Amino acid sequence: MTYELTKLLQQNTYPGRSIVLGKHKDGKHMVIAYFIMGRSVNSRNRIFVADGDGLRTQAHDPAKLSDPSLVIYAPVRVLNGVQIVTNGDQTDTIYDFMSQGKTFEEALRTRTFEPDPPIYTPRVSGIVEKGNYKLSILKSADGDSSSVRRYFFEYTSPMAGQGHFIHTYRCDGNPVPSFEGEPEQVEIDGTLDEFTNAIWESLNMDNKVSLFTRFIDLETGKFETRIVNKNQ
Repeated sequence: MTYELTKLLQQNTYPGRSIVLGKHKDGKHMVIAYFIMGRSVNSRNRIFVADGDGLRTQAHDPAKLSDPSLVIYAPVRVLNGVQIVTNGDQTDTIYDFMSQGKTFEEALRTRTFEPDPPIYTPRVSGIVEKGNYKLSILKSADGDSSSVRRYFFEYTSPMAGQGHFIHTYRCDGNPVPSFEGEPEQVEIDGTLDEFTNAIWESLNMDNKVSLFTRFIDLETGKFETRIVNKNQ
């Protein structure tokens, strides 16, 4: 089943950090969206900042930054045309492994979920390589930190107008429950600005923090990017 991304977002007040990858309806562009949400002061005190071809998080107010370990990282890096996007410092792990000729999967087999009990937030990751993409989620075993579950999803020759949406949390809660199942299949359409605005306006007003979107031209490899920060 293919869903409208905006409806999924409007129905979920707290999907957490989220990745959307896919092929645009025009068949000429690959599409990336990455957004972060937050409930705590530390999580909400962030902005996205361009870093060369990539992206990094930064404290909006450095005085309010209590623990940088899980909130300051590079969500997006680019290696020889491969776009890497994740919700944590595993971006660097993937980049380092792939720069040595190793694979996305090999990199993530060295990592687990985040050390933030009792949630044990999953690590979600993706790559876009030419016209194909992959997604992954690393989770605890139903909240048991002694066991890790690694899931990989590969999309080869994806259909135009379709993408996949994966997020850290299934919904809001206390503690928040981890995402379950396959990435949700969603429609990919509109101009870059329309796509960006539709996502941003569909996110919960209180919990949304920052959004990154990118359209990649399949013929030339060139890309165009948008960044939206609630704190700016």
